[in-house]
Amino acid sequence: MRLYKILKKPIFSEKASQMELSKNWYAFQVDNSATKIDVKKSISEIYGVEVASVNMVKTVEKFKYWKKGIQFKRRATKKAYVTLKDKKAKIDFSITK
Repeated sequence: MRLYKILKKPIFSEKASQMELSKNWYAFQVDNSATKIDVKKSISEIYGVEVASVNMVKTVEKFKYWKKGIQFKRRATKKAYVTLKDKKAKIDFSITK
């Protein structure tokens, strides 16, 4: 699997930004077939940082109903929470290696 196709996008939410500041964790949306080893290799290759650990979470597909029986579907995704080895290291999303 190609390294640039594993990481879909970084997650910028309130929870993710708090984790970046307090625990030095970063959240990414990854491909559904990606493994922890793939994510670790791709982040170290693209951003040039050392990764300590990777935690993976799968979100399930959800359906919501709105007015007049209209149905909305939220797709299933896979997220990776990445911890860096160096506490002072930061990932700069504007610069890739």
